[in-house]
Amino acid sequence: MTHPDVPSAYLRDKRTPPPSREELRARIPGWGADLDPADRPSHPKLQYPADTGAHWDFPERQPGGEGREHSVEHAFVTPVFGTAQPLSGLSGAIRRFAYTRFSEGRLAHWMLLIVGDRVDAWGSHLRSFVSLRPDMPATGLRTEFTRGGLRSRRGRSDVRHQLLDPVIVAGPWVAVAAATWTGVRRLVRALRG
Repeated sequence: MTHPDVPSAYLRDKRTPPPSREELRARIPGWGADLDPADRPSHPKLQYPADTGAHWDFPERQPGGEGREHSVEHAFVTPVFGTAQPLSGLSGAIRRFAYTRFSEGRLAHWMLLIVGDRVDAWGSHLRSFVSLRPDMPATGLRTEFTRGGLRSRRGRSDVRHQLLDPVIVAGPWVAVAAATWTGVRRLVRALRG
């Protein structure tokens, strides 16, 4: 059974045999610098048809793959995929843009995914302020003083990094608080004047 539109990575048996050494030498300048394939540790894995024990030619597809994000390098979503955290909101739009516009080999793809993650985290922080249990930006700060936190830090290999911990944890909160304070002050001045 052949599947012309299915990449061979998802098939139990490869559709076409690999090109011969002579074909490769003629097509690729400098080909053949490697050792004999029989001497390579991965050589038995390269023999097809491989006896994988699979009872299928192509795995059954999980429903719901239409419209799912996948890399531009792939023709379709993998046969099985996760659905636990569907994309939503602004962070979802940023992540979808990363998948539809940029290859996984591009820095922009990964930077957009990180930006989407940060937007999602800040959305969760803002939603927590509406709830009865808001996020505490200085989680664990009291423990540093009451449970021997400072004493436990001595002798660790990341001593130089410990100076940055307060900046990394509290820095974004301080920056948002300062920006909010500045914005409110400007708004009040504009309304008075």
